[in-house]
Amino acid sequence: MSLCLGLDTSNYTTSVALFDGTDGRNVGKLLEVPEGALGLRQSDALFQHIKRLPELFHVLREEGRLDHPVSAVGASTRPRAVEGSYMPCFLAGTAQGRTLADTLGVPFFECSHQQGHVAAAAWSSGHPELMDKPHLAWHLSGGTTELLLVTPDEVNVKAEKLGGTSDISAGQLIDRTGVLLGLPFPAGKAVDALYKKADICLEHRVKLNNLTFSLSGMENKVKQLLSEGEKPANIARFTLDTVISVILRATQEAQRQYPGLPVLCSGGVASNSQLRAVMEHICHALFAPPQYSTDNAMGVAILAHRMLERGI
Repeated sequence: MSLCLGLDTSNYTTSVALFDGTDGRNVGKLLEVPEGALGLRQSDALFQHIKRLPELFHVLREEGRLDHPVSAVGASTRPRAVEGSYMPCFLAGTAQGRTLADTLGVPFFECSHQQGHVAAAAWSSGHPELMDKPHLAWHLSGGTTELLLVTPDEVNVKAEKLGGTSDISAGQLIDRTGVLLGLPFPAGKAVDALYKKADICLEHRVKLNNLTFSLSGMENKVKQLLSEGEKPANIARFTLDTVISVILRATQEAQRQYPGLPVLCSGGVASNSQLRAVMEHICHALFAPPQYSTDNAMGVAILAHRMLERGI
C-alpha cells in the first residue's frame, strides 16, 4: 500500500489529507476572519496556516493515520496551473511539504489548488475516471467562478478556462451579501439556510455573453434591497437565485458547444444545496459531497498518489 500525504493552504482553509489509492482521510480548519471583514490579508492567512498545520498533523497522529509509512508528499503550490498564478498563502503548505518529503526521503509532487479541487470532486463523486477523460467543470469558490474544459495531462489534469465571471466571483457576492446581512464570514452556509425562510422570489437575470458574465453590479442591488427594508431571507434568496440562474444558463450553453461531455462541480459554492438541486436535475451535473466541495487537501493527495504510482 502506498500512502500519500497532501497539503493545501488556501485563502480560506488549512487542510491535510492521506490517500492510499482507495480510501482517504482529510482534516481541515477554516481560517479565522474578524467579524465584519470580507477576508484576510495574505500575511495573516500565511500566519494562521503555519500555526494550524501542526495541529492537523496531531489529529492524524491521534487517529493512528500516521502509523503507516508515507510514500510521497504533495502540496498545492499556486491557485491555478497557469503562468503568473501566485498567492503567498500556498507557501505554508509548499514549505511544509518539501521539508517533510526531504526528511522522509520520499518524492515531493506539486499541483495547483484548482487541479486538487477537480481531482477531489471526481474521486468523491464516484467518478475518478473523469481524471482520464475530457469533461466540463465548474470551480466555484470564494475567489473563483470559472467554467473549465478539463482534459487529461499525463496523470494530472489540464484545466482550460472557457467562461465564468469577468469580475467578482459567485463566492465573493454571496459572502458580501452575508456580511451586509450581519452573517459570519464566510457566509455560504448561513445564506443557504436563510434562503429557506424567504417568502418571495426577486431573481435578477444577469446577462450572459457566450460563457462569460459579470456579477459586480449585484452587490449594489443587494444594498438597494437592504436600504428599502427587504427581509434578509428574501435578499439571500435574491442573491442565490441570481447566481444559480446564470451558472445554469452558462452550463447549458457549454453543453451545446461541447455535446456529450459530463459536468463536474467543485469548490465551496458547489456545496450550496439550491445550486446542487438545480444543476443535478437539469444538467445532470456531478457533485462532490460537501466536505470535498469546499477547500480540502484530498485532491492533492490523490494526484500525488497517481504521480507516484505512474512514476512521474
